[in-house]
Amino acid sequence: MIQGLRTVIYQVDDLQRAKDWYSSVLGFTPYFDKPFYVGFNVGGFELGLDPNGDNIIKGNNAIAYWGVSDIRAASRKLQELGAGTIAESTNVGEGIFVAQFKDPFGNVFGIIENPHFKIEE
Repeated sequence: MIQGLRTVIYQVDDLQRAKDWYSSVLGFTPYFDKPFYVGFNVGGFELGLDPNGDNIIKGNNAIAYWGVSDIRAASRKLQELGAGTIAESTNVGEGIFVAQFKDPFGNVFGIIENPHFKIEE
């Protein structure tokens, strides 16, 4: 029934600023770029930006963790780009590290370094 993570959508109040910020974080531009939605393909998964946040309370959403190969380097880059630290990198066992940040739009952005995770084709 559940096939795995496909899309995480963040509600943003300034779509252009969010698109620019996430392009800087990810190192590439979106594959889908419309006034009603912006979508990035991140290793086969979608990071979406939705400017229609009428019924959403900023930052009061589920946390998605995006995979990184080096959590320290990724944490530094996020901080340099203006993300606020919620939780520093923490070893949760078996060589897996997680950290949480708040993007400039109020969303929690999680990162995970997990040497055991492999995408199944």
